Amino acid sequence: MTNNDIFKKLRVALMLRDDQIVEILELVDFRISKSELGAFFRDEKHPNYVECGDQVLRNFLNGLVIHLRGTKENPKNPKDVLAKHKAEIPVKTKEEPKSSTKAKTDFKKKPSFKKAAPKIQVVEKVKFNNGKNKKS
Repeated sequence: MTNNDIFKKLRVALMLRDDQIVEILELVDFRISKSELGAFFRDEKHPNYVECGDQVLRNFLNGLVIHLRGTKENPKNPKDVLAKHKAEIPVKTKEEPKSSTKAKTDFKKKPSFKKAAPKIQVVEKVKFNNGKNKKS
Protein backbone atom coordinates (compact mmCIF):
# COMPACT_ATOMS: atom_id res chain seq x y z
CA MET A 1 0.00 0.00 0.00
CA THR A 2 1.50 3.32 -1.05
CA ASN A 3 1.36 6.70 0.68
CA ASN A 4 -1.08 7.83 -1.99
CA ASP A 5 -3.46 4.98 -1.13
CA ILE A 6 -3.28 5.82 2.59
CA PHE A 7 -3.88 9.51 1.86
CA LYS A 8 -6.90 8.70 -0.38
CA LYS A 9 -8.44 6.36 2.19
CA LEU A 10 -8.06 8.91 4.99
CA ARG A 11 -9.63 11.62 2.84
CA VAL A 12 -12.65 9.43 2.08
CA ALA A 13 -13.02 8.02 5.60
CA LEU A 14 -12.89 11.46 7.24
CA MET A 15 -14.98 13.12 4.49
CA LEU A 16 -12.39 15.83 3.83
CA ARG A 17 -12.41 18.24 0.90
CA ASP A 18 -9.23 19.54 -0.71
CA ASP A 19 -9.51 22.95 0.95
CA GLN A 20 -9.87 21.28 4.36
CA ILE A 21 -6.75 19.19 3.73
CA VAL A 22 -4.83 22.36 2.80
CA GLU A 23 -5.98 23.94 6.10
CA ILE A 24 -4.92 20.84 8.06
CA LEU A 25 -1.46 20.96 6.48
CA GLU A 26 -1.17 24.67 7.33
CA LEU A 27 -1.66 23.79 11.03
CA VAL A 28 1.85 22.31 10.95
CA ASP A 29 3.25 25.10 8.71
CA PHE A 30 3.31 22.95 5.58
CA ARG A 31 2.09 24.86 2.53
CA ILE A 32 0.66 23.04 -0.49
CA SER A 33 -1.69 24.11 -3.26
CA LYS A 34 -4.93 22.36 -4.25
CA SER A 35 -3.48 21.42 -7.63
CA GLU A 36 -0.45 19.77 -6.02
CA LEU A 37 -2.80 17.98 -3.66
CA GLY A 38 -5.03 16.83 -6.54
CA ALA A 39 -2.02 15.21 -8.20
CA PHE A 40 -1.72 12.81 -5.24
CA PHE A 41 -5.30 11.60 -5.71
CA ARG A 42 -5.06 10.89 -9.44
CA ASP A 43 -4.82 7.44 -11.04
CA GLU A 44 -1.27 6.06 -11.27
CA LYS A 45 -1.53 5.95 -15.07
CA HIS A 46 -2.51 9.63 -15.35
CA PRO A 47 0.28 11.85 -16.78
CA ASN A 48 -0.04 14.37 -13.90
CA TYR A 49 0.11 11.75 -11.14
CA VAL A 50 2.62 12.54 -8.39
CA GLU A 51 3.77 10.08 -5.76
CA CYS A 52 3.06 11.26 -2.22
CA GLY A 53 6.27 11.49 -0.23
CA ASP A 54 6.78 10.48 3.36
CA GLN A 55 7.15 14.13 4.42
CA VAL A 56 3.74 15.13 3.02
CA LEU A 57 1.94 12.19 4.64
CA ARG A 58 3.77 12.71 7.95
CA ASN A 59 2.83 16.39 8.05
CA PHE A 60 -0.78 15.57 7.14
CA LEU A 61 -1.03 13.03 9.97
CA ASN A 62 0.50 15.47 12.48
CA GLY A 63 -1.87 18.21 11.31
CA LEU A 64 -4.80 15.80 11.48
CA VAL A 65 -4.03 15.10 15.15
CA ILE A 66 -4.10 18.84 15.89
CA HIS A 67 -7.23 19.29 13.77
CA LEU A 68 -9.18 16.52 15.51
CA ARG A 69 -7.84 16.70 19.08
CA GLY A 70 -6.84 20.34 19.30
CA THR A 71 -3.91 21.60 21.34
CA LYS A 72 -3.21 21.35 25.07
CA GLU A 73 -4.48 24.89 25.55
CA ASN A 74 -7.58 24.39 23.40
CA PRO A 75 -8.61 20.69 23.36
CA LYS A 76 -11.38 19.46 21.04
CA ASN A 77 -13.60 16.42 20.95
CA PRO A 78 -12.85 14.46 17.74
CA LYS A 79 -16.46 13.28 17.41
CA ASP A 80 -17.66 16.89 17.35
CA VAL A 81 -15.18 17.77 14.61
CA LEU A 82 -16.24 14.78 12.49
CA ALA A 83 -19.92 15.59 13.03
CA LYS A 84 -19.22 19.12 11.83
CA HIS A 85 -17.60 17.74 8.66
CA LYS A 86 -20.60 15.51 8.04
CA ALA A 87 -23.00 18.43 8.52
CA GLU A 88 -21.09 20.53 5.96
CA ILE A 89 -21.71 17.99 3.21
CA PRO A 90 -24.68 19.13 1.14
CA VAL A 91 -27.57 16.68 1.12
CA LYS A 92 -29.07 16.06 -2.30
CA THR A 93 -32.83 16.08 -2.18
CA LYS A 94 -35.29 15.31 -4.91
CA GLU A 95 -36.77 18.45 -6.34
CA GLU A 96 -40.52 18.70 -6.36
CA PRO A 97 -42.11 19.51 -9.70
CA LYS A 98 -42.78 23.20 -10.11
CA SER A 99 -46.38 24.22 -10.48
CA SER A 100 -46.66 25.91 -13.82
CA THR A 101 -48.62 29.10 -14.18
CA LYS A 102 -48.67 28.74 -17.95
CA ALA A 103 -51.30 26.82 -19.78
CA LYS A 104 -50.62 23.13 -20.17
CA THR A 105 -50.66 23.43 -23.94
CA ASP A 106 -47.10 24.76 -24.21
CA PHE A 107 -45.86 22.99 -27.35
CA LYS A 108 -42.45 24.67 -27.48
CA LYS A 109 -40.86 22.25 -25.02
CA LYS A 110 -40.33 18.71 -26.13
CA PRO A 111 -40.70 16.05 -23.47
CA SER A 112 -37.44 14.37 -22.52
CA PHE A 113 -37.52 10.69 -21.77
CA LYS A 114 -34.53 9.07 -20.14
CA LYS A 115 -33.93 5.38 -20.56
CA ALA A 116 -33.01 3.54 -17.41
CA ALA A 117 -29.68 1.77 -17.55
CA PRO A 118 -30.08 -2.01 -17.57
CA LYS A 119 -29.12 -3.66 -14.31
CA ILE A 120 -26.15 -5.98 -14.44
CA GLN A 121 -26.25 -9.14 -12.40
CA VAL A 122 -22.90 -8.97 -10.62
CA VAL A 123 -23.12 -12.44 -9.08
CA GLU A 124 -23.32 -14.15 -12.48
CA LYS A 125 -20.06 -12.55 -13.64
CA VAL A 126 -17.96 -13.74 -10.69
CA LYS A 127 -15.92 -16.88 -11.23
CA PHE A 128 -14.65 -18.71 -8.16
CA ASN A 129 -11.78 -21.19 -8.44
CA ASN A 130 -10.98 -21.30 -4.70
CA GLY A 131 -7.31 -20.54 -5.30
CA LYS A 132 -6.74 -23.52 -7.59
CA ASN A 133 -5.41 -23.19 -11.08
CA LYS A 134 -7.55 -25.61 -13.07
CA LYS A 135 -6.51 -26.59 -16.56
CA SER A 136 -9.18 -27.79 -18.95
